[in-house]
Amino acid sequence: MSSPTDGSGQTRPKKKLIINAFVEMCSGHQSPGLWRHPSDQSHNFTSVQHWVELAKLLESARFHGIFIADVLGGYDVYRDSLTPAIVSGAQWPVNEPLSVVSAMAAATKSLGFGVTVSTSYEAPYHLHRRLATVDHLTNGRLGWNIVTSYLDSAARNIAGREKQVAHDERYEQAEEYLRVMYKLFASSWRDDAVVLDRERGVYTDPEAVRQINHEGKFFSVPGPAIVQPTPQRVPLLLQAGTSKAGKLFAAQHAEAIFVSSHAPQVCAKNIAEVRQLARKKFGRDGSKIKVLSLVTPILGRTEEEAKEKLADYRKFASTEGALALFGGWTGMDLSKYGDDEELRQVESNAVRSTVEAYARFSPPDSKWTKHTVAEHVSIGGNGPILVGTPEQVADGLEAWINEADVDGFNFAYALFPGSFQDIIDLLLPELKKRGLFWDDYAVPGGTYRENFYGAQGQKYPLEEHIASKYQWKAGVPSEEHKIPE
Repeated sequence: MSSPTDGSGQTRPKKKLIINAFVEMCSGHQSPGLWRHPSDQSHNFTSVQHWVELAKLLESARFHGIFIADVLGGYDVYRDSLTPAIVSGAQWPVNEPLSVVSAMAAATKSLGFGVTVSTSYEAPYHLHRRLATVDHLTNGRLGWNIVTSYLDSAARNIAGREKQVAHDERYEQAEEYLRVMYKLFASSWRDDAVVLDRERGVYTDPEAVRQINHEGKFFSVPGPAIVQPTPQRVPLLLQAGTSKAGKLFAAQHAEAIFVSSHAPQVCAKNIAEVRQLARKKFGRDGSKIKVLSLVTPILGRTEEEAKEKLADYRKFASTEGALALFGGWTGMDLSKYGDDEELRQVESNAVRSTVEAYARFSPPDSKWTKHTVAEHVSIGGNGPILVGTPEQVADGLEAWINEADVDGFNFAYALFPGSFQDIIDLLLPELKKRGLFWDDYAVPGGTYRENFYGAQGQKYPLEEHIASKYQWKAGVPSEEHKIPE
C-alpha cells in the first residue's frame, strides 16, 4: 500500500485505528435475513446474557467500544407498508439500547459504549438524567451518538405528526438541545459540589449547585440538573450526518463522526470539509475529530474460503428486508418500479441520483434494478463489504485510511457473533502486524474518552471543544463562572 500524505506531500504517521463493533438491539441490523442462518445467534438480542457475552468477547480483543445504533419507528416506506420489515426482521423488532449498557459494563473494565439517542423526541432534562446515570454506572465509559431521527413512522408515533420536522429545523433544534445538555452536564454543578461531610451533615455544597435558567426557541429548562457530575462530565460525543447542516453540527460538537458509503472516494470530500469547518469556524484541530467508517468484513484463511462464506450468506439474505431498509434510509419506494427496470433511467431525479451513487464504481455495462439495489444492501447495509484473507481485507481498510483519511471503523456483522470472532481471530492480528492496532487499552480501566484519545487523564472534552467552556471547575465561585449561552 502507498503511504498516506498530509496534503503537502509529507508522509503521515500510521494511525492506531479506533475499532468498534456496530450493532443494534434487533436481529436484522445491516444484513437483514441472516438471522435465518443456522450459525447466527442475533435472535437472542432480548437476552441480557447475549450482550454481556459480546462485551466480554470484544474487551478480550481490546475493541475500543460497542457502537449501538437505534431507530424509533419501523421501516414502512417500501410497499407503503411495515409488513416487509416485520416479516424479514429488518430492524424490527428493536429494543431500547441504553437499558443493557450497565450490564455489559459490569462484566468489563475498559470497553466503551456509544449509544444512539435522538434529540427530536425527548426533553433534554430527562435525557441528561438517563445519560448521566449510565456514565456513573459505567465509570465514565459512555458515548452519545447524537441523531435527529429520520423516520416519519417515529414522528407519527411519538410526536403525533404525519412527517418529521424539516431537516434543517431538526438540526437547529439539536443545536439548542446540545447547549442545554452542556449546561446541565457541566454548568449546574461545580466539579467539587459533592462534599459528603459527615460531621457537618452536608452532602452537597449548596453554593456549588445552581439553576441554568435556559430560555430558548425550543426549550425552557430552569435546572439545576438532578444528577451530580459524572466521571466524564459530558459523554464522548459521536455524530453521523453529511448534509450541510450535519457537517456544520459535527464541526462544532462531534468528537467522532460515523460515515457510511460504499467507497472511500465518496466520503473523502465530506470528511475534509468537516475538518476544515472545525478549524476555520470553531477553532478546533480538525485532525482530532475522529472519523469512523462502516465496514462489514467477510474473512477467510484463503480467498476461496471468504468467497464461499459470502455465497453462503447470500442464500439467507432478504431482498424484501433490504428494500425496506433502503426505503427508510432514502424515503424511496422501489416497489413502484418493474423487476427489470433500469433505475438510472426513471423519471424521478431522486431515485436516479441515489442509484447512480450506489452504482458509481460498478462496471459500465451493469444494470441497476431494484433487485441490484437489494443485493447491494442485503449484506453490509449502506457500507462496503470487504471479502478476502486478512491481508486482503487489511489492504482494503488501508485504502480507506489513505484515500478518505478515516481514523477507524465500525465493524458490522453478517453473522452474530461469528463475524466478530473472525475479526478477532483473523483480522486484528494482521492489523497489529502492520502497526495499525494496539496491544492493550491505552488506559486500562479508564473512561471511554481516555481510551478514545489514548491519553490518560483526558476524561473531559478537549479544551478546544465547546463543551469545555461550560465546565464549572472546582473552587470557582458561581459569579466567576458565567454560563455560556
